[in-house]
Amino acid sequence: MLKKLTLKTKTRDQMIDITHQVQAFITENNVREGSAIVYCPHTTAGITINENADPDVKTDMIRRFDEVYPWHHPLDRHMEGNTAAHMKASTVGASQYVIIKNGQLLLGTWQGIYFCEFDGPRTRTFYIKIL
Repeated sequence: MLKKLTLKTKTRDQMIDITHQVQAFITENNVREGSAIVYCPHTTAGITINENADPDVKTDMIRRFDEVYPWHHPLDRHMEGNTAAHMKASTVGASQYVIIKNGQLLLGTWQGIYFCEFDGPRTRTFYIKIL
C-alpha cells in the first residue's frame, strides 16, 4: 500500500504535523500490524519525529537550525542560494520508519511525525508506504 499526499507550506521554515494523515491511511486500509515508512522526495525538506505537545519545540528547532545553518554564508557557492535548506534537510533526513501495533502508530506519548520545510513556501509531496 502506497499513498502520495500533497501539502502547501506557508513559510520558508516550517514543521507540519502529519501524524494524523499517516494514522488515517493505516485506519483506511485496516492495517493491524506492520510498519509505515514516511518519505519525502525533496532535497530541501524532510521528515522527522519529535515532540507534538509544546509548539515551542518547533519554534526552537527552527531557530536552532538557522543558527547552525545560516541562510546567507559568504562561502556558499550553490547558485540557488539555498544551501542552508539542503543542510537542514540532510540533518533531518528524508524518511522515518514507524511500527504499527493494534492498528495504531507506535509512537511515544509526546511524539508526532513532522514534514519539515526548509525552502518554502512551496507545494510539496510525501509518501506513506505500509509494510
